[in-house]
Amino acid sequence: MDRSHPVTASESTAAATAARRTAVRPRKLAALAPGSVDLGPHESSPLPVIGLAVDYPRGMDVPAHSHAHSQLLYAVQGVLEVRTATGRWLVPPSKAVWLAPGVAHSIHMPAGRGAAGAVRVRSLLIDTRKLGLRQRQGLPPKDCVIEVSSLLRALISEVAHWPVDAPRGRREHLLVQLLIEELSLPAEMPLHLPWPDAPRFHALCERLLAEPGDARTAEDCAAGLAMSAKTFHRHFEKSTGLSFGRWRQRARLLGSLPALLAGAPVMQVALDAGYESHSAYSLAFKAQMGVSPSRFAAQARAQGAS
Repeated sequence: MDRSHPVTASESTAAATAARRTAVRPRKLAALAPGSVDLGPHESSPLPVIGLAVDYPRGMDVPAHSHAHSQLLYAVQGVLEVRTATGRWLVPPSKAVWLAPGVAHSIHMPAGRGAAGAVRVRSLLIDTRKLGLRQRQGLPPKDCVIEVSSLLRALISEVAHWPVDAPRGRREHLLVQLLIEELSLPAEMPLHLPWPDAPRFHALCERLLAEPGDARTAEDCAAGLAMSAKTFHRHFEKSTGLSFGRWRQRARLLGSLPALLAGAPVMQVALDAGYESHSAYSLAFKAQMGVSPSRFAAQARAQGAS
């Protein structure tokens, strides 16, 4: 199992309030040089929840790895793309990714039109064996994207800055209990792109996700794979669970998120994503996400700024 993450530098702990100065406070994380962080001590911790705070430059990739415990991945700033064998999740600061133990995954920090600054990632490892039965039953049963409330965001950021070897007092244990309770509330969000289990489709899907405005038709894609259009459609749906048209629309919408959240004009985002008009993009976006592009971006930016 690969337990290392390439990193840049970590944040320091938020200042304690006056009322909390007598409680046991975590020390600041030391600055981390580019390289890797050994997560072995985190996974062997006697605590049920342990965290890590790392800032990554946009465009960076974290190679495939896995963990012995469940993991919550959250970006307080920037868009995070989490890749597994079964799909892709692209998540803004209002969402987080939950992964089951042992799930191999890699992480990509999309750049996006107009994007600037680091992608500030906060990761929690949750050892469900150390939780009570009711707590375990309330956690997500499978890999998914979940909504992050303002309270959950604050709890993630707090716990992610606790040094792995620092003592824990009553306050810390109560915060962990509250965090577990908050994780049982959010519902799964529609930010998952199923990945084909047939390798012959992988290169095509990688390109369509990386270049959402790619104008090739299904017939062009089929010809590139030496298939008839009918065979292509049948095998693609069998491999992903979605028709090619539905998969491509979702890929275009998810692929548009980095530019949208970086503040690019919605019209420009729509054109770059392969849509002919602002209205066509907005209709498709609202059907998939439940809100308009501008509303989605405003919510994500507000969460990231809070």
